[in-house]
Amino acid sequence: MPAQVIDKSIPISGLLAQVMIAKYADHQPLYQQAQIFARAGVEIPCSTLAEWIGICGVRLQPLIDALREPLITEPILHADETPMPMLLRARRRHTAYLWAYATTPYAELKTAIYDFAPGRGGQHARDFLGDWQGKLICDDYGGYKQSFASGVTEVGCMAHARRKFVDLHVAGKSQIAEQAIELIAQLYQVEREAQSLSAEERQRLRDTRARPIADALYRWMLAHRETVPNGSATAEALDYNLKRWEALTHYLDDGGLPIGQNRDGSTPMVEGG
Repeated sequence: MPAQVIDKSIPISGLLAQVMIAKYADHQPLYQQAQIFARAGVEIPCSTLAEWIGICGVRLQPLIDALREPLITEPILHADETPMPMLLRARRRHTAYLWAYATTPYAELKTAIYDFAPGRGGQHARDFLGDWQGKLICDDYGGYKQSFASGVTEVGCMAHARRKFVDLHVAGKSQIAEQAIELIAQLYQVEREAQSLSAEERQRLRDTRARPIADALYRWMLAHRETVPNGSATAEALDYNLKRWEALTHYLDDGGLPIGQNRDGSTPMVEGG
């Protein structure tokens, strides 16, 4: 007999792949999959399906390790974390996180790895990245701050900066927010034109086109910050961007950096995204 994913077991690789895809890609719980199999006349207990999932995770770990090795040799990475419900014993719900690490759209290596963790502590990112000290594109989550203090360069995401103004505009039709969104849209227009260029050509285009827009946006935010009261939603949106301005504009100094987390470098089309 040829080697099996699970030694001395009945399920072939196709069935195991089906169970994993249904669970992780289609969000179909194992108990629902057991019901579907039962309708077809195949009784597979949830405990058996869970055991299959666990063993497949162990079998796939070498593949994850092989993907991680070249990933952390890249000088620029994206990082983000997404909450997901986790069922503990006694059916208690707990918020776990799926950490994502990926190369940039401009990198020759196209790789993304998802790392499950039971929490959002920054130690999870440090454990994954190890001694890596490149440029990390991320939001303003505090869990990355210790990595920045240890040699990692913080690169902000303009999509997150834009989101603050989008939320403000949606909530109150703020004219200040609308003006900010229009200026940020001009930065993204430059990026659309720069997508197919080399890093050097992209850098030159940003110097001549994007940097003046960014400088104007910064002066505009400073001027408006002096006119809005502390604690207001408008002040919070302006403060977020002013505080992170150095990180948000790092991309202007490096043609290999994208403007934000959006993989295609485009302006987020979904409001708040």
